[in-house]
Amino acid sequence: MYLLTLGLNHTTAPVSVRERVSFPGEVLRTALSDMRERLQALVPESAILSTCNRTEIYCATPTPDQVRPALTDWLSQRQGLASSQLGSHLYSLPDGEAVRHAFRVAAGLDSMILGEPQILGQMKEAVRVAQDTGSLGTHLHQLFQRSFAVAKEVRSTTEIGAHSVSMAAAAVRLARRIFEDLRETRMLFVGAGEMIELCVTHFAAQHPKQIVIANRTMERGEKLAQRFGASTLRLSELPDTLDRFDVVVSCTASTLPIIGLGMVERATRARKRRPVFMVDLAVPRDIEPEVGRLDDVFLHTVDDLGRLVQSGVENRQAAVAQAEAIIETRVDAFMQWLSSRQVVPMIRQLHQRGAAIRAAELERAQRMLARGDDPAAVLESLASALTGKFLHGPTTLLQRGGEGRDQVARILDHLLPERGLPPTDAPASDRNPK
Repeated sequence: MYLLTLGLNHTTAPVSVRERVSFPGEVLRTALSDMRERLQALVPESAILSTCNRTEIYCATPTPDQVRPALTDWLSQRQGLASSQLGSHLYSLPDGEAVRHAFRVAAGLDSMILGEPQILGQMKEAVRVAQDTGSLGTHLHQLFQRSFAVAKEVRSTTEIGAHSVSMAAAAVRLARRIFEDLRETRMLFVGAGEMIELCVTHFAAQHPKQIVIANRTMERGEKLAQRFGASTLRLSELPDTLDRFDVVVSCTASTLPIIGLGMVERATRARKRRPVFMVDLAVPRDIEPEVGRLDDVFLHTVDDLGRLVQSGVENRQAAVAQAEAIIETRVDAFMQWLSSRQVVPMIRQLHQRGAAIRAAELERAQRMLARGDDPAAVLESLASALTGKFLHGPTTLLQRGGEGRDQVARILDHLLPERGLPPTDAPASDRNPK
C-alpha cells in the first residue's frame, strides 16, 4: 500500500480558487462518501482536510500512478471545474513526502500563520469524519495519529508558536487604521465558530460600543454572545441592520455569500459616507468580492490578513529549524513502519506455506504410527522430511550458480548461522526461545 496526498493551499491557489474546491460543514461528509463510492478500488483509504487555507485529499492506495488523475477528475467533476483549470494549482505528494507534509501541517509549519494551533483541531475533525464514513483504514489512522503526536512534540519542545500573530489580531490592527478609537465603534460578527470566537475575543478587548452576533442557529449565537455581554440577531435581519455597524467580521460554513453587493450598497447609502471595515474569513467567501470596490468600504479577505501576519516570521526561524529536525526523525520512523507493513502479506504467506508442510508431514507420521512403525524411525523420518523440504529451495538456488550465488550464500549464512544454534540435547525452552 502506498500513501498519496493531493491538494492545494494558500501558496498554490488564490482564495477565488480555494473557495470553489472547499468542502464546508456537512458537504465534507457527503463528498467523502461519494469519493469512497466511486473510487473504492483505487482508494481504499481516504480522508479530506478542508479549511480556509487548504483542501487536501489524503489516501492509501495500491496503484499510486492511477490515483492522481482519478482524484483530479473526481475533484473537478464534483466541484464543477475543468481539470485544466484546477491542475496548475494542485500538488501531488507520494509516500515520504506525504508523511512529511502531514506532519508539517499538523505542527503548523505549513500554515499561513506559522505555528497556528487551529489546524490541529481541523485535522482531528477531518479524521473523525473519515472514521464516521468508514474511509479511514490502518495506514491513514497511523499517519494521522503520528501527525498529532509530532504536533504535540513540536509545540512542547520548540517556540514555533511564540509571538505568532493570529488572523484575529491582524484584523484588529487593520481596523485601527480606519478608526482612531475602536471604543466608538459598533461591531457585527457573522457566525459562531472557532474563528469568530477568536475574533470576538480580540475585538472585545478594545471595548467597543456594541458587539452583536448573527448566526444561523440562534442558540449557538446566544451562547457565544453571553460570554462577551453581546446581543444577537438573526441572519434574516442583516439587510435591515447592516448600516448600524462600523466593523463586520464574517466566517460561516455557507456555500453561498451571505452579504451581497446590493445589501452593502444600501447600507453605505444609509451610513452617509461613514466608513465600514469588513473582514471575510470564510472559504467559500461570505461577502461578495465586488463589495470591496465600493467607496468607504474596506474589505479584507483571509489572504489579505495572511500577508499581514507574515511579519515577524524571521524571529522564529530557529524554532522552525528545530521543528523540521524533529519532523525528519519522525518521518523516518513512520517510513520504517510503512515498509514493515509492505512485507506483512509475504510473511503471512510464508507462515501459511510452512504450516501446510508441517501439517502434511505430521499427517504422514501419524499414519506411520497408526500402522505400527517404530516411533524412533517415525521421528527420524519426520525430521528428515521437514529438513529436506526446508533446504530444497536454498540448495536449488546454490546449484544454479550464476552471479546471484554469493548473495544467496550470504542470506543463508544469516538464516542458518554456524554458531548460535542451541545444541540438539538442550532443553526445549532453550531451543525455542520466546
